[in-house]
Amino acid sequence: MHIVNILLPDFMLILFGAVLLRITDWGPEFWAGAEKMIYYVLFPALLFYSTARAPIDFSATGEVLQIAIAACVSGIVLGWLAKPLFKAGPMVFESGLQTAFRFNSYIALAIAGRLGGPEGTSLMGLIIGFAVPLCNMAAVHALVKDKGGLLMELVKNPLLLATLSGVLFNLCGFQLPDIAGAFLSRLGNASIALGLIMVGAGLRVTGLHASKGIAAWFLAVKLFAVPAIAWALGTWIGLSPLHLQLVVMFAALPTASSSYVLAVRMGGNGAFVAFLISAGTLISMATLPLWLAFLH
Repeated sequence: MHIVNILLPDFMLILFGAVLLRITDWGPEFWAGAEKMIYYVLFPALLFYSTARAPIDFSATGEVLQIAIAACVSGIVLGWLAKPLFKAGPMVFESGLQTAFRFNSYIALAIAGRLGGPEGTSLMGLIIGFAVPLCNMAAVHALVKDKGGLLMELVKNPLLLATLSGVLFNLCGFQLPDIAGAFLSRLGNASIALGLIMVGAGLRVTGLHASKGIAAWFLAVKLFAVPAIAWALGTWIGLSPLHLQLVVMFAALPTASSSYVLAVRMGGNGAFVAFLISAGTLISMATLPLWLAFLH
């Protein structure tokens, strides 16, 4: 499949969301409610459905999961290097750090489905399930003053709970009834398009009044350094072409839009994070096709 055909429809949905926000007068309550429905209902349904029904062979996917986790860890380590390298204002480093390693799950599953079909979606669901607790823990650790809140943040995460539930359901040998499978499938299908539209609706190009150096560092780490590390590890281990594509594209994803919510909720610099999310998403429209072309 041509690279443009793989990525362009998803980028069009993101841009459509940005336009839709600006030409409608639906109010912030509508967009906040839509985001909650996707995050707490539709997207967990997709993760549970994809991991509950697809065959799980950890001997075949173990290396992919290890490289995905190694990519996240490399983003965390490289992100922390920004602290001694740059002078930043209050809560700038702590808020922006998460953008060096957190990833946009909506874009992840959209690309995985186009690259590998149901197998790609299932494998990406597993990657998300393992990477979410690590990345959330690292993000909360930088922002939270009471480190005891880490466990509670993980326990309440719907993406983690849905993935773990799906894996356990699968490993126990259970089968989804046809009606339940069709219901979850339709919820999951809705989550991809709506999630990408919400990514576009959340784009903000203001908020960078200072700390340009540290912003450039976080963006370069997430969009260039981390996927380069994933590619080097995957090539060294000898992953199959599909698995290599999936793990590198996962590593090259822009940061999660929920990073802004976390920063604001925990007293961080929300405007700075909003800029990094938006800039990273827009730049990734160029870097993701470049990575995919490189892998081909």
